[in-house]
Amino acid sequence: MQAEVEGTCPFAEDSFSRFSSQSNIYGLCRAGEQELLAATLKGKVVCFKYQDLRQKIRPVAKEVQFTYIPVDAEIVSIDSFLRSPPKRGLVVGITFIKDSGDKASPFLNIYCDYEPGSEFNLESIAQSCLNLELQFTPFQLYHSEVQCSGSDSETVFLLSGHDQRIHLYKENVSLHQFEEQPVERLFPELQELPSNVLWMDVVNVGGSLRLSAFGCQNGCVGVALVDQCRTEVLQSWRIQHDSPISTVLLFPSLTGPGSERDSEREADSSNYSLLVTSTIEMAVVYSRDVLLRGLSDPAPLPDSEQFDAVLCALVTDVDFDGEAEMLLGTYGQELLCYKYILPERGRGLGTEGRFQLVWRRSFQSPLLSLTYLDLTGDGLRELAILTLKGLHTLQHGLTRTADLVLQRLASREVLLHSASDPQEQLEGDSRDKPVQDQEGTAL
Repeated sequence: MQAEVEGTCPFAEDSFSRFSSQSNIYGLCRAGEQELLAATLKGKVVCFKYQDLRQKIRPVAKEVQFTYIPVDAEIVSIDSFLRSPPKRGLVVGITFIKDSGDKASPFLNIYCDYEPGSEFNLESIAQSCLNLELQFTPFQLYHSEVQCSGSDSETVFLLSGHDQRIHLYKENVSLHQFEEQPVERLFPELQELPSNVLWMDVVNVGGSLRLSAFGCQNGCVGVALVDQCRTEVLQSWRIQHDSPISTVLLFPSLTGPGSERDSEREADSSNYSLLVTSTIEMAVVYSRDVLLRGLSDPAPLPDSEQFDAVLCALVTDVDFDGEAEMLLGTYGQELLCYKYILPERGRGLGTEGRFQLVWRRSFQSPLLSLTYLDLTGDGLRELAILTLKGLHTLQHGLTRTADLVLQRLASREVLLHSASDPQEQLEGDSRDKPVQDQEGTAL
């Protein structure tokens, strides 16, 4: 029996861009702050953004002609990142398989323009290609910022393959190109893997420490705590599931309004949880504190297995209450939203609460990838959903959002007025304490 869904989806669809051919779960990435790149299996890459056209903000989807991608190539995965300061520029990576007749030839293309003034120009970047032939079938292309010994932070590409390995590509600044290096030099936790890795996630958790997670084709899930300066694995955990893992996402616990930290995270807290989705089983959250409890405390997301395989997931705050929701996209064409519900008023992942399906929304084709970013530049983020047929962008309902803003402004006005009352000024204890709103956020 499926759980009762009480709420309604807070998003309304703003646009849909249909693609000429289908994409896959590795086919969507950000390209800077307000643009998306979506790749299709037939070798096409589409840039999606909002532009000011005739004094109105309108969505625009335009194909970008990346060089050295043959017309008969099938794109497997795409990813991009902004180079770590003080370096400048956008870097785009695309893996594809070229049909060479008697065999399939896999490649990784890395695009980066070093010409001053063109480092962020997508059209120029698409013409500056490093073409690397691969000896394995590529899967997820992922980027991670690392702290290299004796140098500043640097962002590298990690590429999983069917050879049961993770491949590391690091920039050689003097040669203006990326080179493959042994993964154990920077990621000792990503060697000696039990199976092909289908999804990985890496988070810097403060200082020189990082958490890495991976999910495998054989159902194995691994998490490791690493000291980056010493390149040493401090702790590691593994657990076995019964079906291929589609997503693993590390996320910090959220503790209230004003403390929003989602999967883009650069949090100081060491209190992390892990969301795991698979192709057959129910999705679970290894909750509370992974560093303290490891993978011994699973909390299920009920009925998440009832809508076919979960292909993508996102952990972020979509209702503006300061606590994370779990968004799951399924092959059964459903977007599911779960929230951790306590039996009484409280915060965080406690021992007596449970995850509950609070709303769901149906689409016309399977959901492949999710991301949440401010495409329009108005300070309110949109939900971008890549499906088998194209890209949907969903926006928050403006009336509902405006009511919430007015409600919180009114609440703060009352508190500020109360704090300025002459009688309260005489109470010495209250003078030295920060004024807080009803949700406990210091003003």
